[in-house]
This record gives sequence, structure tokens and C-alpha cells, in this order.
Amino acid sequence: MVQVWCLSFRQPFAGLVLDGVKTVESRWRPVLAPLENQTLAIHIAWRDWEGEEWRAVLSGPLGMNRDQIEALLESGERFGRGVVAGLVDVGRTWLCPASLQEEELRCLERSAALIGLQEKHLTHLSNPRWLKEPLSARGARDLWTVEVPAELLP
Repeated sequence: MVQVWCLSFRQPFAGLVLDGVKTVESRWRPVLAPLENQTLAIHIAWRDWEGEEWRAVLSGPLGMNRDQIEALLESGERFGRGVVAGLVDVGRTWLCPASLQEEELRCLERSAALIGLQEKHLTHLSNPRWLKEPLSARGARDLWTVEVPAELLP
């Protein structure tokens, strides 16, 4: 058993993180700051993210066509919902300034698969990996710990 911190992500963001497309997480509070240089378990929430702005980032700046986006969404749903699906390494957290050079902001939006990042806390995520099988778990509002059986580790 390995005990790790866990955070719930709504789809499509859980899948985008675990498939390596989303490498920057944005939150209104610095939730992930204490976990710098630690491993985070990714829980897939039951509910979807409200809004389609991520689709515009995938099709626009990231240049994906509809088939590529659909394949990515299917990949993200491989384990269903209400499960711990994978692990990611947590990097530095910083506050995105209200005013940022246009090119720098666009780059961050591509990495976050989201727009409107100003004044949010951004965290670098790296080394995403899916578990061998999903681990059924009830989500929580903020960080919580989960015990992942060694045989599920990638």
C-alpha cells in the first residue's frame, strides 16, 4: 500500500492531465502548493466541468481536430467516474498575475487547456501515469489521502 494525497478533477480535465495534455492546473486557492515535489493521485469526479472553453483551446491553440479531441475524451473515460485513476508529480505553484504578456498567457492557456487564468494559482504537473486498474473511491472537496495498493501502481 502506498499512501498519497488525492485531488478530485472533473472531466475532461482528469483525462487531460493523465494523458499529458494538461500540464498546468489552475485553482482559485493554492491547494497544491504544500505538495510541491510530491506525488498526487488523480480522482475522477462524477460531474463534468461546466463550460466548453477547454474544447476551444484543444481545437484552436493546440490544433486538434474533432476526431483527435474525441479520441482524447474516450481515453480519459477508460476507467469511468468516481475512481482514483492515476498519479502525477506536483511542481511549483505560483499566482498568475492579472496582467501578463499576451504570448506568455497564451502559452499558459495551452498548458492548462483553459482560458481566464489571471489571478488563479497555477501548478506545474508532470510525469502523468494511469494506474493499472481504477481504484473506487469517494471524492472529497479538497485534498485527502488515499491508499493505493502496490499492484495497481504503474
